Amino acid sequence: MTTHATPRPSDACSVEWDDADLPAWGSASYARFWVCLEQAGPWGHSAITESHLDHQVGMTLERACADRGGRLLLIRRPGAHADEPHEGPHTVLVAGCLDRDPWLLTGEIDDPAQLLGLPWDALLEDDPDAATERLPELEETRDPAMLICTNGKRDVCCAVRGRPIALELAAAHPDAIWECSHTGGHRFAPTGIALPSGQTYARLTPTLAEAALRAEHRHEVPDELASATHNRGRSCFRAPVQVAESFVRQQISEKHGPSLTASGTQVADGSWLCTVDHTDGRSWTVDITAEDGPDIKTSCAKSPVPSTVWRAALSQ
Repeated sequence: MTTHATPRPSDACSVEWDDADLPAWGSASYARFWVCLEQAGPWGHSAITESHLDHQVGMTLERACADRGGRLLLIRRPGAHADEPHEGPHTVLVAGCLDRDPWLLTGEIDDPAQLLGLPWDALLEDDPDAATERLPELEETRDPAMLICTNGKRDVCCAVRGRPIALELAAAHPDAIWECSHTGGHRFAPTGIALPSGQTYARLTPTLAEAALRAEHRHEVPDELASATHNRGRSCFRAPVQVAESFVRQQISEKHGPSLTASGTQVADGSWLCTVDHTDGRSWTVDITAEDGPDIKTSCAKSPVPSTVWRAALSQ
């Protein structure tokens, strides 16, 4: 299976997963909201604490997001990154209410510590006004963003395969495209997260990333990215529920993202019973099981380990 533009380093973890044709469903990092902070310069293995961002501020922000089920990412414009402190204001993106009617805030702040004033619980709600009242530098936008993971110190696949995608897209969409720090899933590089939806994609090409960005304008998941090859899932759901939602979306060819909601309960070790509901009143019960896959590297720097493959079927 060839899904990427070159380069394809032969021993890279993402190439091994490509060639094994392993599905991406259920691999999106769990996040009920996303807070993205522009931080120029190089990023280390753990970018939030290994960059020019103040170490204590980074740790405190990361913990505050995680405590409410969200994720903090660093972002930067595609291109060369001089090893110098960040100069000027920091662009911020905040995506909330991901499981119902996602919204996106953007703006600039002078000090990253200002983000500590966000009303964290309100990021799960329908109305972003509580966040803009607390941090008036932010305002709601209807323009989506695409984040491409390029955290090469975490895994070489993200730099070698992600960075060319980000650079090519940024030439056409300079305001919408960001490099981002580690999101999980470098074995599926190039990976991307569309905001505000939190829809997460695998094995992107420039053409597919362009399609994802255009679809995000319409609050959609495009057909060409709905398969298990490219659809990692919506971050607001846990892994088995991501699989169920993605499975039903493909089965009924539902493009509109917020039309589907999902939930699930673990019924046995490696087995879940999930419910996917449509806003038109339809509902599906989906059996999700975890099966043993081949021994394979999950990261370029690691040795092969047994993999897990999620399977979905409509409940009888």
